Amino acid sequence: MAPPNVEDSAFFVEAKAQGRTVVKDPPKFDFESYIANYQGRTRLERLYLIGTTSTYLSVDALHAAIAEAKQGKDVNFYSLLTDRLHQIVQDDPLGIPDVQWCERKTKEVKAELESLEQQLKQYKNNLIKESIRMGHDDLGQFYTDIGDHASAMKSYARERDYCNTTQNVADMSLKLIYSGILQRSWATVNSNVSKIQPMSLKPEEKARLDPICNAVLGLSQLASGNYREAARQFLLVNPSFMTNDKQANITWQKQVLTGNDIAVYGGLCALASMDRSELQRLVLDNNDFRQFLELEPHIRRAISLFCGSKYTQCLEILEAYRTDYLLDIYLNPHIKELYGRVRSKSIVQYFIPFSCVTLQQMAKAFAPVGDVSIEDELTEMIHRGVLDARIDLVDKLLVSPPTNPRTQVHANAIKMAQDYEHTLRLRLVRLNMMNEGLVIKAPKGHQQNQSQTLESGFDPVQAAQVVGGKSWGG
Repeated sequence: MAPPNVEDSAFFVEAKAQGRTVVKDPPKFDFESYIANYQGRTRLERLYLIGTTSTYLSVDALHAAIAEAKQGKDVNFYSLLTDRLHQIVQDDPLGIPDVQWCERKTKEVKAELESLEQQLKQYKNNLIKESIRMGHDDLGQFYTDIGDHASAMKSYARERDYCNTTQNVADMSLKLIYSGILQRSWATVNSNVSKIQPMSLKPEEKARLDPICNAVLGLSQLASGNYREAARQFLLVNPSFMTNDKQANITWQKQVLTGNDIAVYGGLCALASMDRSELQRLVLDNNDFRQFLELEPHIRRAISLFCGSKYTQCLEILEAYRTDYLLDIYLNPHIKELYGRVRSKSIVQYFIPFSCVTLQQMAKAFAPVGDVSIEDELTEMIHRGVLDARIDLVDKLLVSPPTNPRTQVHANAIKMAQDYEHTLRLRLVRLNMMNEGLVIKAPKGHQQNQSQTLESGFDPVQAAQVVGGKSWGG
């Protein structure tokens, strides 16, 4: 349990004042089990987010992150972690940077960089393409380890001229994708996925790469706020993703996102962007995605409840896991929008069968979130055009606008009659034009149907004015 003074620390007080997310409630996941699913840079980033967002897990997460950072080479990130811990718990000994380690590691990093650059220079002098490619690859991995993702991308991109096989190009593109994810450069991710997909690879190689491409495209679309496309990509991920071997020396299901993440991201994006029939057909009846949903049964249950018109229970499940999702590095910026869309859809679907509902009943079915009352929420939805209804402030009712089916039938009948009359008038004009010999015949060798000649680029209404004095009926 977090020390009692964590929430009142200078760091979290400032975070609240600046409007940043601060989570007070404990999450449902077990911290040790959760973080054990990840490796590499994403493990560090997730620990940092938890440490700077959750007052309940802050100290534990930062302790774990500092221990993890000292096993690596990124001195700057280690210094950031110790600084954050010191701001949160000033008397914590781990909040004081290990100066000796920093100095020693900085020297080691500098020496390693000089060695790698010297090796690459020798490879270039020897003009051995494969050695040059490997030299750039080693440099890219080094920059990734020290957290310089921009330089890592440049090094990997320089491999292009020295790739001898399609597999070399695919590996280079995968590493660029990985660096792009770490740098949050989603354009880089998308462009390199588009280069991998059309490659002429062996069937078994393609079967290993396709799930990765779908997963990272889904992640890219989620980060960009394109939730429907994100859902589509996550739903395409083959379950083999969870058991694949390393590709381009990267364990994607641990160093980027896990099978649990795919279930949660795909399920939430689908809930936010698809209607009930699509959710049933594309999500619940999807045999491949069902294997991911088995890892997160509450997501499957929430989708099933939504499809069964049990919106209150669906939203209750999502609310129960809000804390967990606020501690996720990719969901954190989007959880408010995703939950808002699911809630708005639920309210709209709930109201469809009714002509009017009391605001009290709406508040009971959809418990207000935060300080926003159900009346204010419904008003905002009506203003945005999401909900076709009116609010009766006197009787406290949500009222469906009156509709008269007979009026609609009459309107459709009048429209059909007008269209029919217009068509008949055009035909009569054409007959009159033909009777008066005002049809231009096609030259020899270019036989065309007369009606096509007349109607192409021809306005019968203007022509009718030319034939003034002639009756419409001829």
